[in-house]
Amino acid sequence: MARRKSRRASRRVKDKWKSKSWYTIVASDMFNGAKVGETPAAEPELLLGRVSDISLQELAGDFSKVHVKVKLKINAIRGGECITQFYGHGMTSDFIRRLTRRRRSKLEPTFDVTTKEGYKIRVKVLSVTNKRINSSIKNSLRKKQMEIISETASNSVDL
Repeated sequence: MARRKSRRASRRVKDKWKSKSWYTIVASDMFNGAKVGETPAAEPELLLGRVSDISLQELAGDFSKVHVKVKLKINAIRGGECITQFYGHGMTSDFIRRLTRRRRSKLEPTFDVTTKEGYKIRVKVLSVTNKRINSSIKNSLRKKQMEIISETASNSVDL
């Protein structure tokens, strides 16, 4: 008899969505506290550290920035609002493909630099040439980019 009750209990599936609440994601002050979207969570602590992607066009209202993706990381919760912090940005893959066409070269070096304040940041550079270049020129371009970026990061207070 006890076995029969456990089967019935296992057949009943608890709906996890009923226990979740919806929280509004709000952009940082850098973007004038614009509403980014909403996300569900069973407990507010589970939202901390979650990263949300949104296009810069939706945040700023400028259609010319539709190809820029902004990453916002949730770092605090006040009431039903998730307060975010700028976490990074990038470009959409279709925009990059449109830039790089036939008979052109694309360089995408990545550099880790330290700023004047001691922050370590990763800089990803996208360079597109007008014509195809050989590897020795690519190497010299990467070297020059590294020099310029590290010098700018070490001297500049705000990047």
